[in-house]
Amino acid sequence: MDRIVRQYLIAGLGCGAALLAAPFARAGQQPPPPISGVTGTIAVEGTIDQTSRAGKTVVVKTVDGVRHLFHVTDKTVVHGAESVEVEGLRGLKAGSAVVVHYTGDAAEQTALEVDRLDEAGLKAMEGIVTHVDRAGRKMTIKLADGSTQTLRLTEHAATDAGKDVERAASSTTRVVVYYADDAGQRVAHFFKRIS
Repeated sequence: MDRIVRQYLIAGLGCGAALLAAPFARAGQQPPPPISGVTGTIAVEGTIDQTSRAGKTVVVKTVDGVRHLFHVTDKTVVHGAESVEVEGLRGLKAGSAVVVHYTGDAAEQTALEVDRLDEAGLKAMEGIVTHVDRAGRKMTIKLADGSTQTLRLTEHAATDAGKDVERAASSTTRVVVYYADDAGQRVAHFFKRIS
């Protein structure tokens, strides 16, 4: 009987040692792939509902009435403002139209870029998409007067904006493009399909 108990004890110890060694054996391996879901940055368009300089937050209300709370950091870029800490948040007043490019989950969303869609912020143009090159970060649109404009895309515009544009018929897809003039070149920060 003692012999059988010893065999079970040795087998149990062997299994226990193998289980303890498993994490160390995996340490040299690559981590598992991320859990599927939304990664990267996301863009949302809406109006400023409220701001808090003390809390460094901005609440944006989207067209469908959903309010999003965004944390603003010293790395957040606000287009149409001199700095984020003082002027940037002062320039974001209740009722101001904006596009916020953000990252994070539902619990905490961090604004990476805030594009003001007013006279102090980005300009707008409408036209028909003729070409979008996300990898090359360029897009071309045909304006109502028949001329074409090729705009550079910001990193966020190349990844976040106008996802439904590629799925539509490109010869009839009308967009509005929000852009800034940067060193004599038009740079699109956000674009969306309007028809």
